[in-house]
Amino acid sequence: MELQEFWFVLIGVLFTGYFVLEGFDFGVGMLMPILGKRSDNRRRVVLNTIGPVWDGNEVWLITAGGALFAAFPEWYASMFSGFYFPLLLLLVALILRICAIEYRGKIDDPRWRARCDLGIGIGSWVPALAWGWIFANIVRGVPLDSDKQFTGAVADLFGPYALLGGLTTGLLFALHGAVFIALKTAGEVRADTVRIAKLLLGPTAAAVGGFGLWTQLAYGSGWTWILVALAVFGLLAGAAALFAGRDGWAFAGTALTVLSASALLFGALFPDVLPSTIDPAFNLTVDNASSTPYTLKVMSWAALMVTPVVLGYQAWTYWVFRKRISVEQIPPGIGLSPRVATEE
Repeated sequence: MELQEFWFVLIGVLFTGYFVLEGFDFGVGMLMPILGKRSDNRRRVVLNTIGPVWDGNEVWLITAGGALFAAFPEWYASMFSGFYFPLLLLLVALILRICAIEYRGKIDDPRWRARCDLGIGIGSWVPALAWGWIFANIVRGVPLDSDKQFTGAVADLFGPYALLGGLTTGLLFALHGAVFIALKTAGEVRADTVRIAKLLLGPTAAAVGGFGLWTQLAYGSGWTWILVALAVFGLLAGAAALFAGRDGWAFAGTALTVLSASALLFGALFPDVLPSTIDPAFNLTVDNASSTPYTLKVMSWAALMVTPVVLGYQAWTYWVFRKRISVEQIPPGIGLSPRVATEE
């Protein structure tokens, strides 16, 4: 395997890890207003399921973006110029979500928490939909000229395939998040979450099946049928485990579906990294979009040294915070009163 191919695979692994881990984070934020409608303590239970891990999950995106910039600068430049609007929308939503999660408990005021909850909801729904929309456009291709410049308009990004991609990731992340909440909670929150997860199974299966088949038939190759089959198997196994009350296996099933769907997108894309809808000769590929061999070699050594440390730390975090939580375990709020916050 050449270094260019190795780094394409590694970037695919980083984005896949991000979608599997941050996908359930988004799902938790998407479902938080529904599951927490009865009380603030229920909302805190839902949010606390990702409290110890959500910021660590975002490291996968930061690493993937940095690797993309360093390993494939042409891909990075063309994608960020062509997808300026959706990526800006995505970035603003992520910033809003981060601020809302961090500051929600700082002020003990229902109105303040309601505004933060709205920020968490928007900051979860927008990225969940946007990632599928963006990657579907990457696989489908965009108008690139001979200078690798994006020559289209924002309207070119709203094709039916791209919109279906956004709907698919939105529903899949919501289901993935619901199963994670069920795995991490007890009592009434878990019971309500399981009911919502069962309701999401049908629409999610339809979206994943339709998008997976479209991707495979239009852009896939022979071996990527395996990924389609794994995605379907993951959903079926997850559904069976959910109805059997096996939350851990249900989460493993939805995680397999997210992993397989992400791998399908990268498998359908290779050896291109950004196809041109104007002329295939203008396609950005792993060869013409990559950095120099020396740069890739130095990056490879750095990745081999740092990656095991990061994986080990994150695995340890999940192990330490593995137990379930319930409403009864939520302590009283310790945020500042609105008056004190205003005076300070």
